[in-house]
Amino acid sequence: MANYPVNMDVHPDVKAFFDEATNTISYVIKDPASDACAVIDSVMDIDYAAGRITYDHADEMIAYIESHSLKLEWLIETHVHADHLSAAPYIQEKLGGKVGVGRKITVVQDVFGKIFNEGTEFQRDGSQFDALFDDGDTYQIGTMPAFAIHTPGHTPACMVHVIGDAAFVGDTLFMPDGGSARADFPGGDAGELYDSIQKVLSLPDDMRLFICHDYGPGGREIMWETTVAEEKTNNIHVGGGKTREDFIRFRTERDAQLAVPKLIIPSLQVNMRAGEVPKDEDGNPMLKVPVNGL
Repeated sequence: MANYPVNMDVHPDVKAFFDEATNTISYVIKDPASDACAVIDSVMDIDYAAGRITYDHADEMIAYIESHSLKLEWLIETHVHADHLSAAPYIQEKLGGKVGVGRKITVVQDVFGKIFNEGTEFQRDGSQFDALFDDGDTYQIGTMPAFAIHTPGHTPACMVHVIGDAAFVGDTLFMPDGGSARADFPGGDAGELYDSIQKVLSLPDDMRLFICHDYGPGGREIMWETTVAEEKTNNIHVGGGKTREDFIRFRTERDAQLAVPKLIIPSLQVNMRAGEVPKDEDGNPMLKVPVNGL
């Protein structure tokens, strides 16, 4: 494993918020030694057919933070999500904090800036975010040390954020019976995803892993917490010593059978802007639909 600054003696308090519409789990992570907290992978509600955006999920997180008298210091995006819209700017307006994402957001912005035919006014330098993380970058949440691991494969900008004995893996891994994320989006790569998963699995066995999505395979209840040891042993895609070649073969065949996420078109436009809805030339919120572009 790379020389990441793991500190298993720090045990953050983790509160999960499940969004049934997108099967997303968002988190509030609290420093047990202070009132500082962070939000990871928040959700903004959208009725895409009606073109209507609301904030029930974000308001629930805001209410939790306010009722516990917490100070929001960070709003972390593990990657540019293709299946839900980020509520980071809405929460930031209410509570403050800095919005952070992986530095390779610039690659994502360049790729999808072309797909959505964005003009020169759309900056492709990540400047919509307050902080851009490189592999191994560290930051603080109150007294808690945190660091980011670059885990490309699902998207070029994916990062796993490790806070004490808790790692927030985004879409890099699912629960053991859920496997791993798809790697067929523009900029995705199954081989890179396997290598990234090995980075995560090289963390201490008792590291808690918190995932971003769960779909309750086989009808089981929704879950979001596992461990490195459980994933190494039982993950149906990479556990038990499965090889890189086996993973690439399976992932490629599996991805070819998957439908495009229902919210990919609004999600990408919003999330590559750090959660801001794009506007037309008159300043009205407006989304585009590229035809045969994805």
